[in-house]
Amino acid sequence: MVAAMFVFGTQDAISRYLAEFYSVLGILLIRYWFFAGFVALRAARAPGGFAQVLRSRRPFLQILRGVMLVVQVWMIVTAFKLLGLVETHAIFACYPLIITALAGPVLGERVTLMRWLTILVGALGVLLILRPGPGMFAPASLLVLVAALNFAVYGLITRLVARDDTPETSFFYTGMAGAAAITLLTPWIWTPIAVADWGWMALLCVSGTLGHYLLIRALDLAEASRLQPLAYFQLIFAAALGVLVFAEPLPWMTVLGGALVVGAGLVNLRLARLGR
Repeated sequence: MVAAMFVFGTQDAISRYLAEFYSVLGILLIRYWFFAGFVALRAARAPGGFAQVLRSRRPFLQILRGVMLVVQVWMIVTAFKLLGLVETHAIFACYPLIITALAGPVLGERVTLMRWLTILVGALGVLLILRPGPGMFAPASLLVLVAALNFAVYGLITRLVARDDTPETSFFYTGMAGAAAITLLTPWIWTPIAVADWGWMALLCVSGTLGHYLLIRALDLAEASRLQPLAYFQLIFAAALGVLVFAEPLPWMTVLGGALVVGAGLVNLRLARLGR
């Protein structure tokens, strides 16, 4: 799981670099084509092949998930370009708390007072990162918050479809629906890529596939609830690359706010496991 988070953090850094020179949607187009190929290969090798993996009791929600994810990735990579890796990941780390807040009305799950308190602490952390003031809700910061909300809803829909569909089916629709949606935009988003940058593009595609493979292997070996705390390592790795590679600043307010968001998320997860 930690290795997967390192790979994803590296992928974020490569995306940030390429986004400086090329259309974000153009970058995602190539990335999703490669991802779709990986998903198709897994489906072909799965028991029952494509026929079994394609079978879904909630196809509309599965397709919606795939489209929502590609939109979320577009927003977050755009934010890397506007805000940098440090600020973007620090704000985006609030998405598990948004999932908890929405789990009651959407999935009918019980959210206790203690868990609501962790959500409030996480919200305070986000406010510290945004630095209260006239420019607090700048468009770039709002973009990250919308991306976090989008990803939270995506997570809730994933939990909803998991009641009827297998993980392999959900994974297949994630890649294929996203690739199909962004391919429709090809005539408007394709931009030529310099020969010197094709190596970075290839590394971006390979890192995405490797990260998903490592994540799948981790989920094969341990429960998702036990692995979830390790997902915050992506923030650490991405922030470190932002500081070391892109010379991004690391304000103490961002560090404090990020610590509050992550701490609240970990406490919230612990309370959920204990049923409190």
